[in-house]
Amino acid sequence: MHSSLHQPSTQIGPASHTLGHSSDHSPIHSPLLSVLIPAKDEVGNLPSLLDEISQALSSVDHEVIVVDDASTDGTWEMLAHRAAQDSRLRPLRHARSAGQSTSVWQAAWSARGTWLGTLDGDGQNDPADLPKLFERAQQGDVTLVAGHRTNRRDDWIKRVSSKVANRVRSALLDDATPDTGCGLKVIHRDTFVSLPYFDHMHRFLPALVRAQGGSCVSVPVNHRPRGTGESHYGLNNRLWVGIVDMIGVMWLRRRSRLPAALVDTPTPAAEANENGTDANREAPAS
Repeated sequence: MHSSLHQPSTQIGPASHTLGHSSDHSPIHSPLLSVLIPAKDEVGNLPSLLDEISQALSSVDHEVIVVDDASTDGTWEMLAHRAAQDSRLRPLRHARSAGQSTSVWQAAWSARGTWLGTLDGDGQNDPADLPKLFERAQQGDVTLVAGHRTNRRDDWIKRVSSKVANRVRSALLDDATPDTGCGLKVIHRDTFVSLPYFDHMHRFLPALVRAQGGSCVSVPVNHRPRGTGESHYGLNNRLWVGIVDMIGVMWLRRRSRLPAALVDTPTPAAEANENGTDANREAPAS
């Protein structure tokens, strides 16, 4: 990884996953849920998105980590200003653009929550859906809960490229997820950080989870038009790059040997103890 992260009171080096402590040595609070948002040049969308997250999760102990991927539109200045007024907001910054997957991955390693919730920074994902996904994840019978945008509010290029990519991906990877491109997802932090990291991994989380023996479920979610700014994805970097990545994920799935069932083999001492217990049980009362 060749990027560095910065936040108002902390710097993270390229190979470090540990945040520094503030000078007052106060204990670090560990919330239940960490909301991760990758963002690049989203100064026009983030303020209202952050307000919506605060309202949607008013009853959930949470933090919000926004990774500014080397924005040039004032995103960082806005985040730093808001963080000074809201202790739940923890902005991080790339000195050089590193992409969405790296942003999410680094945010996950920096997260203090037990659970991770992800959504995009362009405002198209509705934070009001987060409690629904989080509640489903806490039931404990699935590994990953993913949003399914049943009514896409994108231009035709994004809709067509996503539809083709989802069909090809589903056929080749059997990821049991109709909309892997949806930014809304909830997963346990320990599970996420155990997944293999590579560029564009965020598009293949269901396949990676299933390759490790986990399960996924999709929940219908709202989808909204982009507020301001421009999309950073088009046909070339969505469909064609995705096909190359898909080949790599197929290789990972074939090479995966987890989970591997372990068989307990009793040691001689354990067998002797067990036999002695059985003998005591069968001995007649005197």
